[in-house]
Amino acid sequence: MVKRVALLLAAAPTLAHATPKPLPFTYGVDTNPKGEGEVEQYVDLVPLMALNGNAAPVHYLATELLTEVEYGLSNRVELGVYVTLAPSASGFVEIPSLIEGNGSKQRVRWRLADQGDWPIDVALYLETAENNTEIELEWKVILERRFGRLRLLANAWFEEEFYYTGARDTVFNPTAGFTVQATPNVSPGVEYWMRAEVGSASGFNAGPHHYLGPTLRIVLGNFFWTTGLYMRLSNIGYQLQPGIDSYGPVWFRSIVGFGFQ
Repeated sequence: MVKRVALLLAAAPTLAHATPKPLPFTYGVDTNPKGEGEVEQYVDLVPLMALNGNAAPVHYLATELLTEVEYGLSNRVELGVYVTLAPSASGFVEIPSLIEGNGSKQRVRWRLADQGDWPIDVALYLETAENNTEIELEWKVILERRFGRLRLLANAWFEEEFYYTGARDTVFNPTAGFTVQATPNVSPGVEYWMRAEVGSASGFNAGPHHYLGPTLRIVLGNFFWTTGLYMRLSNIGYQLQPGIDSYGPVWFRSIVGFGFQ
């Protein structure tokens, strides 16, 4: 069975898809060509603690969903729109929330030059978001360098969060990682990401939180799957407060996507 799967991956068409995500959290500089796009579905799963109907602490698997549509306005400028969903389960008095709320996002990614023209490839990213608790402004500087099959990536990532209550937070969310193209269709890697909030946030959720873990990307023709499982490196052994703390000891993210013209 394993041999059959390996043969299927090796025989599949290579990179018919325009910009399959290299890593779950870190963006690359690639943009969809003009007139082409892709649809992507994100799923985040994080084991946390909640309070059940009897106000007793119980284990809880927090879930976050994000659907994105990307489209190439030109060969270097790409537009993206998102719908975000943070499902809430019934039967609980209090559950913790993850990074996103229920709402929408709009963003632009601009690749400054063609791949290889500069010593380090650079793209700029600007995003606005509106959800049930806040309005966000987000920007990234995306850096990338390739050495044959090795791909190094880093994002300088910042957010300004304006809550409807009048509070305001600044978020630092840098990411970095690498992938190795083991076959034309399979690229394992390692990724690090950090999140810290300054402003109204306090306690454990303010961070900083550091995560590191293995990643995998599989490309099959016009379809890709990118996934990662991360261990929290900070506050190891910390006992999560039920219904409050949002950063579990592990964090799982999966992205599936397909291209269109």
